[in-house]
Amino acid sequence: MLQIGRKGHIEKTVTDDMSAAIWGSGELDVYATPCMIALAEETAWRSVQDGLEPGQATVGTKIDVAHLAATPIGMRVWCDTELKEIDRRRLVFSVSVFDEAGKIAEGTHERFIVDVEKFRRKAAAKAGR
Repeated sequence: MLQIGRKGHIEKTVTDDMSAAIWGSGELDVYATPCMIALAEETAWRSVQDGLEPGQATVGTKIDVAHLAATPIGMRVWCDTELKEIDRRRLVFSVSVFDEAGKIAEGTHERFIVDVEKFRRKAAAKAGR
């Protein structure tokens, strides 16, 4: 069962394939914003997955995160999330991302609880399958 206050934490080391130049989000060899967003989403969904009913998952629907500082390749980064709101199937998380020098991002992330099979059927129907 999900309760407000549930926390998540994931750490990674920034590698060359996580750079803005590789991801197309800029031309510099620093941690790419899309990779940081993916880290935030992963931290959030993993933090609640074991509290869902069998056959359920969460999907990201909204993210509002300010990328405050650059992180060079090779530096360690981590994301902390906290479940702040539960509104039926809607989950709202606070997000904070850090590197070894301090906070590099903060904001909120929203996810919805879905029935996996129903979600897959709808996606397949949209693709004409």
